[in-house]
Order: sequence, then structure tokens, then C-alpha cells
Amino acid sequence: RIFSAMKVLLKEDVDNLGYAGEVYSVAAGFGRNYLIPKGLAVLATPNVMKQADVWRKKAEARREELRAEYELLSQKINETTLSYIARAGETGKLYGSITTSQITDDLNDALGTEIDRRKVGVEPLRQLGEHKIIVRLSADFQPFVTVLITPEEGSPAQLILEEAAAEVEEVEIAEAAAEEAIEESVEEMAEEVIEDAFEEEDQTDDLE
Repeated sequence: RIFSAMKVLLKEDVDNLGYAGEVYSVAAGFGRNYLIPKGLAVLATPNVMKQADVWRKKAEARREELRAEYELLSQKINETTLSYIARAGETGKLYGSITTSQITDDLNDALGTEIDRRKVGVEPLRQLGEHKIIVRLSADFQPFVTVLITPEEGSPAQLILEEAAAEVEEVEIAEAAAEEAIEESVEEMAEEVIEDAFEEEDQTDDLE
């Protein structure tokens, strides 16, 4: 099957296609049914081409503005941590999931932004722990938001974590007790050595 094509002049930057003020050959259906109706492009006629430079300069200025905005926003996203509490099994697998829609909504609430849900993450999170979720602002700016999922109180995973924490605490106490015992033993040995030295010195004085 042969698809007809048409040349369009972009009025705005279009992801995965090109920049404003440039001419591109696209499928006729894509041009007529999407680009032109959305105001993203016009048919590349000789008269329209006269406006190409104007649109190009406007687009370049807008790209610089967006670049500055995305650079600042990327820094904020990289510094953001979203925390969730979820019920999970012994292996840490969630009884359910934390969806990318949840993450996007909470990220937007935290930063006061309106990031599109389709630009955040890839799939729902189904495991406890720390996750780095990509946010595709643009081709050049793709920061990561940190998502921390901890077990709900009373869930099997929480009980296991508590048991593990208790075991760690016991080990730390035992290690501290052993270190203290070693220090006391060293101090006692040092005192004995000093006492023996004084006794030897006294005996030497008596002989003299």
C-alpha cells in the first residue's frame, strides 16, 4: 500500500518530528488530521514560506525559555522524594501497586506543576524500597524523582523488618559489650605491667 505524503511548515516544535519554521514531509493523514487542525503546522506553500523566519525566531526564543524552565524543574525533581506506605508480603511485593498516575499527581502537588502523566515512569511499582522514576520533560531533560515505599504497620513485610532490626540491635549490643570487655582487659593488663615495673624498681633500690 502506498501512503501519500505532504510537505508542511511547522508553526511550533513537535516532539519526534522537528522544529518550528522548518519544512517536513509527513504522511498526508497525519498532516491533515492532526498537525494542521491542531495549529502545529500549515501546508508549505510559497506564500506561507515567507513567514518561516518569523516562526523560526519565535520558536528559538521559546526553546531558550523552556530550556531554562526545564533546567530549574529538573533540579527540583531530582531533589524530590515521594514517600508511600503500602501493605506488602514477606518478600516485599506489594498487595497492589503504586501507579505512575499516583506518582505524577503527587509530584505535581509537591512542585505546583502540570506534568503530563504519560511522561512519568514506565510501569507501576510493585516492590518495597527506593525507586528512581524517570520524568521525560524533553529529549534533553529527563530527571528522576525518588519514590520510597515502606511497609504498612502490621503487614508481613513490616514484621520481618522489625525482626531484622531487633536482630541487628542485638548484634550491636553484643559487639559493644565485647569491645567494652576488651578495653577493660587491656586496662587491667596495663595496670599489672605498671605495678610490676614499680615492684622491680623498688627491689633494685633495696639492693643498692
